[in-house]
Amino acid sequence: MKNIYAMPFWHRGLFLALLLAPWSAARSEDYPPPSEGDYVIRDFKFASGETLPELKIHYRTLGKPVKDEKGVVRNAVLITHGTTGSGAQFIRPEFAGELFGAGQPLDAAKFFIVLPDGIGHGKSSKPSDGMHAKFPRYGYVDMVEAQFRLLTDGLGINHARLVMGTSMGGMHTWLWGETHPDFMDALMPLASLPTQISGRNRAWRRMIIDAIRGDPQWRGGDYSTQPQSLRTAAQMLWLMSSNPPLRQKEAPTLAKTDELLDKFVGDYLKTGDANDMLYALEASRDYDPGPGLEKIRAPLVAVNSADDLINPPELGILERETKRVAKGRSVVIPSSDKTRGHGSHTIAALWKSELEALLKQSEK
Repeated sequence: MKNIYAMPFWHRGLFLALLLAPWSAARSEDYPPPSEGDYVIRDFKFASGETLPELKIHYRTLGKPVKDEKGVVRNAVLITHGTTGSGAQFIRPEFAGELFGAGQPLDAAKFFIVLPDGIGHGKSSKPSDGMHAKFPRYGYVDMVEAQFRLLTDGLGINHARLVMGTSMGGMHTWLWGETHPDFMDALMPLASLPTQISGRNRAWRRMIIDAIRGDPQWRGGDYSTQPQSLRTAAQMLWLMSSNPPLRQKEAPTLAKTDELLDKFVGDYLKTGDANDMLYALEASRDYDPGPGLEKIRAPLVAVNSADDLINPPELGILERETKRVAKGRSVVIPSSDKTRGHGSHTIAALWKSELEALLKQSEK
């Protein structure tokens, strides 16, 4: 069984349900196991002005890069993960089992797939490694820059066939399109909005940030045991991570709701870290792709789900802002018994036809 604690917060509580999904049960793992490695960036300078002598970026890869006659890599695919997750979250039946196998859209025999752990996440450099609250104050701009350095300097990738990501990784995808508009052939942000974090999305993040920073047990980040505010953070994550019908089905009574919430929080506290959580949520402060959407040149398809509490479709932001992208298109997956709220982004069966269409559209 997969390690559920390696998953991002909005998947852990759904793990068993996803395993029972028909598209997961039917799949065999006919893709190769990923190779893992670390790339160390020396004297990495953050947008804040802080510098880290050694920034470690952990990554997983499947397949091999292929260059054309001009030495340009034509088959690289970058996939970036969500808040508190890691590249490991994609090596699962409902994602890799739908995309990386023989004859599938991102067949690992044809593509070179790169799954990095973002700064502050997974096995990459993060506050809980030892620096605690003295770790540099990273943002999404820094995370994208580190991904770019990993691809170009670390792996020798000078071009990407596709850049895609889920949730926070989806937001990174919008930034990739603006900061490196000629680097990729196609872009696919999932479960994200191309605008500054605001409204309810900002509010739930602020609630967790304030709970941790205002907790006397946090001790300015120098705690020896996890502060109680991490429990509050986990409770908020449970609230935001799924859709109401599924939660009601799972927890139809007061007692069952308390049981499931306590189980989720208890599991999260076994591996979670308050500083890592705090930094990961605060990192979104510099995310604001809105002013630069016209800079995006590559074909782009943005996919959200109608039951996403974090990016609710009734705001109309996705459709309105995607129109500003020259070759952009937006898709909102209707709610159904197969969608899982925000977590729909990792159930590839829901949207892989859109990926196939994007790859065909962007062929060169």
